[in-house]
Amino acid sequence: MNTRKLGAFAVAEIGLGCMNLSHAYGVPPPSATAERVLLAAYERGVTLFDTAALYGFGANERLVGRVLAHRSGIVLATKGGMAGVEFPDGVRRVIDARPETLRRNCEDSLARLGVDAIDLYYLHRVDLKNQVPVEDSIGEMSRLVQEGKVRALGLSEVSAPTLKRAHAVHPIAAVQSEYSLWTRNPELGVLDACRELGIAFVAFSPLGRGYLTGAVRDVSALDAKDIRRAMPRFAPDAHAKNLELLEPFGSVAREIGCTTAQLSLAWLLHRGEHVLPIPGTTSVAHLNENLSAATVSLTNEQMARLDELINERTVTGARYAAAVEAEIDTEDFPLSRRETTAAGGA
Repeated sequence: MNTRKLGAFAVAEIGLGCMNLSHAYGVPPPSATAERVLLAAYERGVTLFDTAALYGFGANERLVGRVLAHRSGIVLATKGGMAGVEFPDGVRRVIDARPETLRRNCEDSLARLGVDAIDLYYLHRVDLKNQVPVEDSIGEMSRLVQEGKVRALGLSEVSAPTLKRAHAVHPIAAVQSEYSLWTRNPELGVLDACRELGIAFVAFSPLGRGYLTGAVRDVSALDAKDIRRAMPRFAPDAHAKNLELLEPFGSVAREIGCTTAQLSLAWLLHRGEHVLPIPGTTSVAHLNENLSAATVSLTNEQMARLDELINERTVTGARYAAAVEAEIDTEDFPLSRRETTAAGGA
């Protein structure tokens, strides 16, 4: 694969999101399977591996560290400010980006990964609940850089104004947000802000959490703990409408001679040289399929057709439930606009 710039690093243009090896989509795969996927990615030339303290409540960092920490030529990225906290009724996700928490999260991640320094350390969420200014969070993270515990800083799920405020405190190497044909929110500002500032844009869930691959046909078959069950786009009625988009989408893929997964990733790679998709998978076969998207070329006419087919006007449902959306400092399409555009309005 070709390389793209991420701060001071040059990384392969398609990375690996490691979350679903330990978290989010029901029962994770056996450890041997997860290790096989990580090693296969490394052997295929993947150099950007993305994890977080939250994923598996530390289990994913331990897995990634065990398999990859001492491999050469890779960039290990993890995130702090959102982690699992133990309560009497079990472990729950908590957003806490106060400086002292970020420092503790970093120390814990270093230990789990088994490294002396984290290559790319993201603020997982701006802390809206505790009203922590992003300047305070990034200020503490910049001190971790000064101390040699972190090499570069990133932000996850932020708006363009927040990015610019953070970048004024310390150079930001990457912004990570959900971006795909069916999640176009970054196009409202942060994608262009990254381009202007020379910041990499790392696209998570570039395959629409499986939707764009065509593999998620029956949402009733999803595991009871699969996070998609709480996402409005995967509610039965909304999902049925969204499935209608897949046949014309598949026709474009067949015309080009690739799979819908490869077409989805190729579309992202053509959105700008600063865009880095990080698809996740539990299958070596799907990993190989995804990485081959780097060979797919799209014309301007094909890009325009895809833009018109799947976008914020044609997709039914919000990407998160309202309570989760309220936690995110990002340029989500307001529900009122989404309903209007879905109905064909301006």
